[in-house]
Amino acid sequence: MLIRSKLTRGLAVVAVLTLIFLALGDGTVFAQDKKPAATAAQKETTASKPSVFKPRVTFVEIGSVNCIPCRAMQPIMKAVEEEYKGQVKVVFHDVWTPQGKEDAMKYNIRVIPTQVFLDLDGKEYYRHEGYFPKEGVVKALKMGGVK
Repeated sequence: MLIRSKLTRGLAVVAVLTLIFLALGDGTVFAQDKKPAATAAQKETTASKPSVFKPRVTFVEIGSVNCIPCRAMQPIMKAVEEEYKGQVKVVFHDVWTPQGKEDAMKYNIRVIPTQVFLDLDGKEYYRHEGYFPKEGVVKALKMGGVK
């Protein structure tokens, strides 16, 4: 009985610490997992370059590199980007970064991961919350005119 109560207290402490960490949400502990932020000059240069192609659909994935279902979406995003090259632009926003928080507010994100599909004009035509299997992503892309 004594071992059981110590184990229960230990699990409770771990749960509380996890909640505190998630509430802080800045993800600085995982900084090595993230790509370095682009400098203002790099952003300006990227923004001034003309787009190589006009995608039929922009597939926006909003999540975090620290979220397990979000990580499970990464291979799907990569496969979609490769299989539909020239038709689909894949964008990822990490909500645990300052810019990602702004993007989450822009898209009114309630849960992560969330997938937002934008048409040629940049208007949202489909949204999904949670893990989205590749078959579902492909159906959403086809709704947007991807062949």
